[in-house]
Amino acid sequence: MARVMNFNAGPAALPLAALERAQKELIDFAGTGMSVMEHSHRGKAYEAVHNEAIGLVKELYGVPDNYDILLLQGGASQQFATVPMNFLPPGKSADYVLTGVWAQKAYKEAKTLGTPRVAANTERDQRCTRVPKQAELDLDPNAAYVHITTNNTIFGTQWHQIPNTGSVPLVADMSSDIMWRPEDVSKFGMIYAGAQKNLGPSGLVLVILRKDLVAAGRKDIPVIFQYRTHAETNSLYHTPPTFAIYMLRNVLDEVKRAGGLSAMEKLNREKATVLYDALDARADSFTCPVEKDSRSVMNVVFTLKTPELEAEFLAEAQKRGMVGLKGHRLVGGMRASIYNSVPFEAVSSLADFVLNFKK
Repeated sequence: MARVMNFNAGPAALPLAALERAQKELIDFAGTGMSVMEHSHRGKAYEAVHNEAIGLVKELYGVPDNYDILLLQGGASQQFATVPMNFLPPGKSADYVLTGVWAQKAYKEAKTLGTPRVAANTERDQRCTRVPKQAELDLDPNAAYVHITTNNTIFGTQWHQIPNTGSVPLVADMSSDIMWRPEDVSKFGMIYAGAQKNLGPSGLVLVILRKDLVAAGRKDIPVIFQYRTHAETNSLYHTPPTFAIYMLRNVLDEVKRAGGLSAMEKLNREKATVLYDALDARADSFTCPVEKDSRSVMNVVFTLKTPELEAEFLAEAQKRGMVGLKGHRLVGGMRASIYNSVPFEAVSSLADFVLNFKK
């Protein structure tokens, strides 16, 4: 079987070893005579996997003891609504930094539930080509929280310096760059991320949330949407997405075996450098629309001079076994998503193709 070079933005590439482990255990998990997908989420066999996944998150990210780690459903888009439901009470506002489509959607959901305000907006002509500097943030010291989207999959921008929000809790949607590098979790009141970029398959959301915020969350909302409900039950209040959590365990175990998040950062920076260097070397044909200090290490966006050339590039890339390079429908062009599990060799092959495309 020949595996393609997968540059999809999500669901995205997974480590081959994690997939092979799942293949090996699919019929008979841990000698139990059935698949992990068939196990009760209340049984000891599944519970061991569940707790191992949570333990790996804590270990790899260095999550402090005053944080809860939750494994939830509904995608990051549900968190756009769940965050203000829990933390935006009547009479309070929250600050939102708008750096692209997903940040805009989070802000829109908050507007249906309360009174958020825009602390910064880098959108110009329906595009975002950078993230704001600290000095550009108009932060309210009395805000309930500040919300950012750390990486923009569509426009290819990324926060490389986490903003300082003082005593106001920082809430970060890290769906497309979670665990790309080590992170000081204590800088955040809350981190949430859909799993389908760096952590595993779709259907799972990782939430890392400070315990004092959990305790202070609103109680006048449905129980299922209260973070305390899931914190108090170890994310087993109702049936969790057991197979997605099992795959999270597999993926994070491979990250640990590879040397942890420091090794991931080194690899990710090497991949991004080789691809951006190739695109910059071919500036006569290729354009990267993102300001250099805001370029994403996870999602590299670029264009050619005409739609016809772009179609030719994508067709030839497909022939070479490179898939998922078509840009988002809102902006067109090309996009290479080079998440943790995309091998360096695949990115190097793409860089060589960029350098030699004109020939």
